Amino acid sequence: MSGAPLMPMATAVWLVENTSLTFKQIANFCKLHEVEIQGIADGEVAKGIVGYNPIIAGQLTKEEINLSSEDSNRPLNIQVNEIEINSDNKKTKKYIPLSKRQDKPDSALWLIKQHSNLKDSQIAKLVGITKNSATAIRNKSYWNYNSLNAKDPVAMGLFTQKDLIEAIEKAERRILREKKEKEKAQSDN
Repeated sequence: MSGAPLMPMATAVWLVENTSLTFKQIANFCKLHEVEIQGIADGEVAKGIVGYNPIIAGQLTKEEINLSSEDSNRPLNIQVNEIEINSDNKKTKKYIPLSKRQDKPDSALWLIKQHSNLKDSQIAKLVGITKNSATAIRNKSYWNYNSLNAKDPVAMGLFTQKDLIEAIEKAERRILREKKEKEKAQSDN
């Protein structure tokens, strides 16, 4: 196998102390020189290095060590534990550079002016500010309100047009649902 184990020197120390493998087998497995393994066994190399158990680390099995101990010509094979990482997660936070962070309140103001049906919580989520800040901008009580300039957040790259359309559609569904609930409440009276 191609890869060396984690912490090769510490793994070699453990293998020298706990197995009957040859120096050559340990050297090949740990990608170290055979002389270094001899030095570890003699106590001249790796003084003070605590052994690292490759079995616990999942890099070797007891069976693998036993097979190689019985046959001095058989190399140790590192176990490869491949972990599949899916990147289907839509909730990945996008990094906003410092220079663009000051544009967030400007973007919130633009959303409030252009799409007033969006809730403050939707604006906060889209732009990446707190709900309280979005509410303060809507109420014109934001601490820096007079110096805000409405800027299109999609054009500035804070989020995508798709995100904006989804938020608007969600707001429209909410408004329609509230209207139906209100009509139903009036008809029940």
